[in-house]
Amino acid sequence: MTGLSSDFLFMAFILYLIGTLLFGGAIRSNKAVSQTPKQNRWGKSGIVVTIIGFASQVVYFILRWIASGHAPVSNLFEFTTFFGMMLVGAFIVIYFIYRTAVLGLFALPIALLIIAYASMFPRDINPLVPSLRSYWLQIHVTTAATGEAILSISFAAGLIYLVKMTDQNKRGKQTFWLEAVMFGLISFLGFVIVTSIFAAMHYNAAFNWVDKNGTDLTGNDGLMYHLPAVFGPNEGTLQTHGVMKPWVLLPAYINAEKFNSFIWSIAAGVVIYIVTRLIIRKRIGELLKPLTKNIRDDLVDEISYRSVLIGFPVFTLGALIFAMIWAQIAWSKFWSWDPKEVWALVTWLFYAAFLHLRLSKGWHGEKSAWLAVIGFGIIMFNLIAVNLIIAGLHSYAGV
Repeated sequence: MTGLSSDFLFMAFILYLIGTLLFGGAIRSNKAVSQTPKQNRWGKSGIVVTIIGFASQVVYFILRWIASGHAPVSNLFEFTTFFGMMLVGAFIVIYFIYRTAVLGLFALPIALLIIAYASMFPRDINPLVPSLRSYWLQIHVTTAATGEAILSISFAAGLIYLVKMTDQNKRGKQTFWLEAVMFGLISFLGFVIVTSIFAAMHYNAAFNWVDKNGTDLTGNDGLMYHLPAVFGPNEGTLQTHGVMKPWVLLPAYINAEKFNSFIWSIAAGVVIYIVTRLIIRKRIGELLKPLTKNIRDDLVDEISYRSVLIGFPVFTLGALIFAMIWAQIAWSKFWSWDPKEVWALVTWLFYAAFLHLRLSKGWHGEKSAWLAVIGFGIIMFNLIAVNLIIAGLHSYAGV
């Protein structure tokens, strides 16, 4: 059943990709497609294919739940695929409210990147650790992920606004930072591509090393690299023959394997970005700008705001209220200043400030769009860095 569920997930991925292309066709074939509720056949086909893909991913979710006996949100592979699924679900709902094809052209690729990122983690179904054996697993985690997914639609809409309204012919802070956002997305893609290549090659490099307490860690306690070790661990000794030796050994307080993966993702992002710029001979934002020319800026501004307005209470319920209830049950205390809890609070405070500035200070348009972009950056930092690098009570989520 595990193999069958994976097939449905792969099918969903392909359908989302096809849906993205169809939404692109809708924009190119109808100049008014984003301003009227009437959609052409490309737009209709795009949303139909997306819905079928979403249904396929729901089937994957159900089959994996049956196979594991618990809600499949207990590790990073399961959580991240669920996050991607709910992002698509949120897009589908908002699409039927606003009938905006260009939103699919930005939201679906983000979901594709997230699902592709999930595929980098082990897919094995393992027994739950004792602290996860509770019905609060599905209540807390699924609600929190759904809230983050709805908030992510705000990022897609904000990005559309910035691409449309930024004058790409002028050099300035806004042009620079918009291109920096594009580079960040490309680096995310670079990590997926590089990791996939070396995974297909079954690349592994084992290290013995010394931790910050001076303990020699060998064998199963050593480090296993899945990318060539540019940066090795503290006093690391390579145990695998025929692979690249590290150029630099890092001090023990740095997670060498994760830092090495980060450097690879940045390097891959730089290569992809430079090659893309050489081919298209323009900024990435300038390349995307024609896709947004027929959409009203006030419409995407409203979509961005409404997404936060809906996603914020859902995130509050899942990531804070339900989390504190479960923490009291599992650890006998509502709050422990665990890194995951702290960054959930940071995310909540940021979006609370977003709504405050929007409603009381009149931060519309460009300012609101940049807040949406920064908010998504916080969500992704929580998903990637906090889960993988920072140790805490939620460290099991990084397995």
